[in-house]
Amino acid sequence: MSFRPVDDQLAYLRKGSVEIIREADLRARLEQSLKSGKPMRVKAGFDPTAPDLHLGHTVLIRKLKHFQDMGHTVIFLIGDGTGLIGDPTGRNATRPPLSREELDRNAETYKAQVFKILDPQKTEVRYNTEWLLNLGYESFVRLAAKFTVSQMLEREDFHKRFQEEKPISVHELLYPMMQAYDSVMLESDVELGGTDQKFNLLMGRELQRHYGQPSQIVLTMPLLEGLDGVQKMSKSYGNYVGITEQPADMFGKLMSISDDLMWRYYLLLTDVTTAEIEQMRSDAQAGKLHPMQAKKDLAKRIITDFHSPAAAHEAETNWTKQFQKDEVPENLDTVSVSAAELGATNESDGKQALKLDKVLVRAGLADSSSDAQRKIKAGSVKIDGEPYKELYLHVQVPAEMVVRVGRLMKKIAIG
Repeated sequence: MSFRPVDDQLAYLRKGSVEIIREADLRARLEQSLKSGKPMRVKAGFDPTAPDLHLGHTVLIRKLKHFQDMGHTVIFLIGDGTGLIGDPTGRNATRPPLSREELDRNAETYKAQVFKILDPQKTEVRYNTEWLLNLGYESFVRLAAKFTVSQMLEREDFHKRFQEEKPISVHELLYPMMQAYDSVMLESDVELGGTDQKFNLLMGRELQRHYGQPSQIVLTMPLLEGLDGVQKMSKSYGNYVGITEQPADMFGKLMSISDDLMWRYYLLLTDVTTAEIEQMRSDAQAGKLHPMQAKKDLAKRIITDFHSPAAAHEAETNWTKQFQKDEVPENLDTVSVSAAELGATNESDGKQALKLDKVLVRAGLADSSSDAQRKIKAGSVKIDGEPYKELYLHVQVPAEMVVRVGRLMKKIAIG
């Protein structure tokens, strides 16, 4: 294996990271790899708790790719065992564990999605039930003996719940211990995680010492801000971009972010080097690069990763027609719905009245009825190019219309 110079590797691996514990150790491991020709083992774990990933989840996967690009062995660990516990990180209440069937189903979708970023031929996919299910009672007790309750209560979310006299189930205390044991079994040199995972990652360092292994280097990545630039990206906040969404929807969402957030996305969601990003930012400030063009390029890069260059080009072309030329794009998605399923009522003039919020939710232009109503009242809805603020649509069925909400547009056929 031929590795790039250590300083080059460090510069690329450091990109976007919050903390490396310890960077001197990482340099030493990289130098050792360069000298021996043996790649480092780099691990990141993902509990399959939801069927679909969004861009926030890909921050760690992207960093795994950077290690892979540098020639190191990447381990994509599916936490089907720890998923049975449910990660208590950031929780103020016990999370209900998922069933084995849900975990297995989600794990399969994870594999299909992550290989849009990682090279499947160079990625080691592991499941932690490989060793957790075979641990046995005696080994489990000996493992648990290496940790103390007071040590676990140092963890911020546990400490907070303890102070507030909120329940902490015993099985939740097992989660950091099991994640640490993963590092022992995989003999990891580096473990990646979000900043909210720091406690668990450090437990892995400590447990490896108990087992006579060199302590893994911990590299933490930030939690990605959602489209609003405030809250972390999450489906519950409605500020996310799903990696399985249609290219047009992804493009429209990414074009809605602020210029400042755009550079953050370049840093955490692309392979563009820090130096290249800084040059683009400097060019934008100097007027040599229009921020809108930089944002278009960002959207195309991301869509290319998860779809194709052709899909990214078509999404850009249609977005430009829609928002810069005020045209209806070609191949606009059509959503067919029946008036009956929308709860239509007959009117005296032969038309039917439909609740617009239900239409928007059914078309995927709003996350919920309350979200749709907010958008209607805010004047974000246009029907056939005209602003529409009424809560009801009055149409002669069958009907077809182009509905635009913010930067998203759909053709809706009502029958």
